[in-house]
Amino acid sequence: MKLYLSVFLTAILLACNGRTNESKKSDGTVVISREKYADQLYGFWLGQCIANWTGLVTEMDKIGNIGEIKTGDFYTRHDWGQADQPSIWGQGVPSDLSETIDFVFRDTSEIWGADDDTDIEYMYQHLMYTLQTSVLTPQQIRDGWLKHIMSEEENFLWVSNQKAFDLMGDSILPPETSNPTLNEHYDMIDAQLTTEIFGLFAPTRPDVALKLAHLPIQTTAREDAEFISKFYVSMYALASVNHSDTISQQIHWMAQEARKVLPEESYASLMYDYTYQLYKSGIPWEQTRDSIYVRYQINQEDGYDLTSREMYCNGCFAAGINFAASLVSLFYGEGDIVETIKIGTLAGWDSDNPTATWGGMLGFMIGKDGVEKAFDRKFSNRFNIHRTRQNFPNDGNDTFENMAQKGISIVDMVIKEDMGGTIDLKTNTWLIPKLQ
Repeated sequence: MKLYLSVFLTAILLACNGRTNESKKSDGTVVISREKYADQLYGFWLGQCIANWTGLVTEMDKIGNIGEIKTGDFYTRHDWGQADQPSIWGQGVPSDLSETIDFVFRDTSEIWGADDDTDIEYMYQHLMYTLQTSVLTPQQIRDGWLKHIMSEEENFLWVSNQKAFDLMGDSILPPETSNPTLNEHYDMIDAQLTTEIFGLFAPTRPDVALKLAHLPIQTTAREDAEFISKFYVSMYALASVNHSDTISQQIHWMAQEARKVLPEESYASLMYDYTYQLYKSGIPWEQTRDSIYVRYQINQEDGYDLTSREMYCNGCFAAGINFAASLVSLFYGEGDIVETIKIGTLAGWDSDNPTATWGGMLGFMIGKDGVEKAFDRKFSNRFNIHRTRQNFPNDGNDTFENMAQKGISIVDMVIKEDMGGTIDLKTNTWLIPKLQ
């Protein structure tokens, strides 16, 4: 009788919490349902795949031409559903994913393919799960990269990830793989799209999440690129906190909290403040995006000097400009996964990365059913990691359910070993000490 009553009361408590799956006991301990968290992890992988593949349609289509903005330099909301334009490397040919700028889905008879926005995170989860460790060592990261990433064929690595991989092949271990004297791409986007998942392994505790993510981030990033990656990891950890009545309010609270990890006077913090100020002014998102382009790629303000470095495509892969673009979709999307992905897809530059980041986070917050309801359809639950990586079980075929359960096992380990929390198997909940 006591067991049934305990389960009943826990179910009521969790139902009242809605999407954020978090409550507090009188002593401040956070209570989270493991069952609901598994559904949220499913939503993370599903939302990330939808956003990743949709963003790929416009990836590098619009990066701006250094000079005065002209009509057509960037997409606007009116381009949604219109013909896709060629990317900078498209040789005049639009994306083969979709003839128009629209969502890319995989229905229940199809399989989602891995991409660089999902595959390194998948690999890190696999390593933590199989090695039964919450904090990967330099050798474990190096061995994992060399085992699961192809060296000669198309390996879906670019800029800092590729350089770090080459350095690992020369027996150099992280964090030296992002040392600016060895890796000239240390300030590119790479760590932003490979480490957000560590926030989900430490629910409600960005302090613990940042400890887990420290070395994976420094595998490829330093300075502002590292700061920005920490921002994303913090956002993901805070996605478990029940703080606000609406998802829009929750998003803005999370962003303001995560802003605290950005050092003052870093270009990352100044980009955040500038973008947020423009959003709060009430101007359309396109005008904010254009202002960001002028301020950072044309005028090179706040210490953002990549244009003067005469890099390929003016640093279109850089951490900074893509961070600012991601904030546009986050703020103006107001917590709506459909609208956030749309804006991210149209915003420009490396458009699949910000979309994947926020699609994954919002997918986690609303769970599998929330994602399906938002798009009014069912999706495939299957995932092929071997599209981009190698040497995984079952010839690389996996399911979101299985991926979510592995995530639950890792969170179990983190809560016990890194948080000093407990698992209540009677109620199938985690009891997590509140961050002091």
